[in-house]
Formats: sequence, structure tokens, C-alpha cells
Amino acid sequence: MSRFLKDRYKSFQSYTPGEQPQDQEYIKLNTNESPYPPAPEVIRALKETDLEKLRLYPDPTGRKLKEKIAALYDVKPENVFLSNGSDDILNFSFMAFNDADDNLIFPDITYSFYKVIAGLHDVSYREVPLKEDFTIDVDAFCSDNRSNVVIPNPNAPTGIELGLDSIRKIAEAGRDRLVLVDEAYVDFGGTSAVPLTKEYDNVLVSQTFSKSRSFAGGRLGFAIGNESLIKDLELIQYSTNPYNVNRLSMILAEASLDADDYYKENSMKIQKTRQWTASALESLGAKVLPSKANFVFATVPGMSGEDLYSGLKKKGILIRHWNQPRIENWVRITIGTDQQMEKLAEAMKEMVK
Repeated sequence: MSRFLKDRYKSFQSYTPGEQPQDQEYIKLNTNESPYPPAPEVIRALKETDLEKLRLYPDPTGRKLKEKIAALYDVKPENVFLSNGSDDILNFSFMAFNDADDNLIFPDITYSFYKVIAGLHDVSYREVPLKEDFTIDVDAFCSDNRSNVVIPNPNAPTGIELGLDSIRKIAEAGRDRLVLVDEAYVDFGGTSAVPLTKEYDNVLVSQTFSKSRSFAGGRLGFAIGNESLIKDLELIQYSTNPYNVNRLSMILAEASLDADDYYKENSMKIQKTRQWTASALESLGAKVLPSKANFVFATVPGMSGEDLYSGLKKKGILIRHWNQPRIENWVRITIGTDQQMEKLAEAMKEMVK
């Protein structure tokens, strides 16, 4: 690091994204990307796009895309916020609604980016332990009715969904605190909390095009909430990067919304493959948590998570492992194609026999 870096950042631990190795061809089951390509409509839109217009800045309001998202979720365009991926929404939300004088709570086993953003913006936070079965402790989130809340739903890396009634209970328990529901994986069998945004002005829902819409490389996320919350986010966004979403991503995202049936079909394929994978792993003696995401969280008794991760990597298969208390012997496995998951099962069978 340079001599100019501020002291508060010198020991700062940044987020570590999933591996994207280039040394060989891997079966990538480590970053929850879709195994299926974008819809034909998206490919066609890319080919037909007037690339000469890339010399122009995009519409900072993203009005056309907002209108399409609003129509899909039965809200108004004014209830929609666009950003360069859902991580950006988390970043702007932490900036807009929290500071050192507030307290923010989220699960202790969850998306590690939450802690990173909180540390970056000097936000005071507390981690609420998951129950022994790795479910979210709803009562604990309700009892602290003053702290802002981040609820990942389904949770990552567990994949476990929290029911809509539980989210409503958390929102109702503290009407004067923000409840941010991070729904990056909701399209794989989960139930969205978007309807609650019409009842509660303290509920903000974030989603992404990265997973279910095969658009991780396009970097596009959106949030839905009360119009005043959206204006708050735009205040922060326009003060940092007003042209936050690029022209090409918005065009392709609009095309993806016109192909909603294609993505719903892919989601059903992934859910079917997820069920097969869970059964295959359980037949090998693994314990697999019930998932409503495009991944499963599993452990093999008698085998460390590190050994499982490194053993599969040697066989050309990438999965995700965290050396973290309570989950050090667990691994997260993205759901790929049927063929990819069959190869995973074969590789694990060789390792556990």
C-alpha cells in the first residue's frame, strides 16, 4: 500500500470475490452464475444495437428500463431504483441510512460483503447468530426494534428462505427502522417481499439480473421501495456516479424482461437440477440444507470443507469454501447443468468412498 492511504484503511479487510481462474478450464460451481446463456432476444438486441451511440452518455434516470421493471412487479417507475449490480445498492443503502451513531443488524452467517461495506462507511453493526439449524432467528430481529436490518432472502450461503410472514413480522416490529431485503436468489423458488413495499414505507427490496437472468457480466441490479426511499438512494447515487448504469446494459436488460418466460423456464430447470443434486449428495452421506437458491450448502461428515474444496479443484471443479466458525466444514455448490452436476457427483463419490 502507498504512504498516502489513510490509517483507518491500512488494516481494512476488503471483500474477496469468488475465483475466476484462467489457468485451465474448470467446471465453475463457485460464484452462482447461471449455467444458461442470455435469452435469444438479448443476443439479438446486442447484434442490433447501434454501437455508434456508445459515444453518448446513457439516460441517468433509466426511465424505459424502470417502466419495464415496474410493470413486471406491479409497482410504479418511481418505486424503482437502478444500479450497477445489487452490491452497489447495498453500498448506497449503507451510506444513505446508516452511520456510526446507528446500529445495523444482519445474520452472522451470510453474505460477507455486508461487514465489508459497514466497515468501509464506519457503520456500527451487530451480527445476529443463526439458529442451530442455520435458520434466521426472527424473534432476535424483532426484539431489537431500533436497529436497521439487512435480511438476505434466501440467505447465502445457506440457501434457506425466510417466509414472507416472518419478514412482515420484522418490518412491523420496528416501523421506524429500515428493513432491507436482499433478494439476489429469490427467483429460484422463493417468494419476493416486493408486495410488502406497498404496505410498509420502511421495507426496501433489492434484486439483481446477475443470477436468474444470466447477466452477471452486465452488472445490473435494482431496488423496489417507497418513493421517498428511492429518492434517498438517487441522492447518494447522483452524488457519486450519476451515469451509474451503462447504455448497453440497459438495452440488454430491457430485452431480457421481454423474454421473461425464457428465464422462468431456466429457473425451473435449475430447481429440478438442484433437487437431483441434493439427493445425489445425500446418497453419498452428505448433509444438504434445504435451498431456495441456485446453490446448495453441504457438508460431508468426516471430511473438512477445505479438503473437499481442494480435492474437487484438483479434479477441475470449483466450489466455494469459507474458513469461518460454524461453517468451516461446509461448502457452497452452485447449480450448473445436469451434466456438470453429474460430474460433480462422480468426483465426490471418488473422494468419499
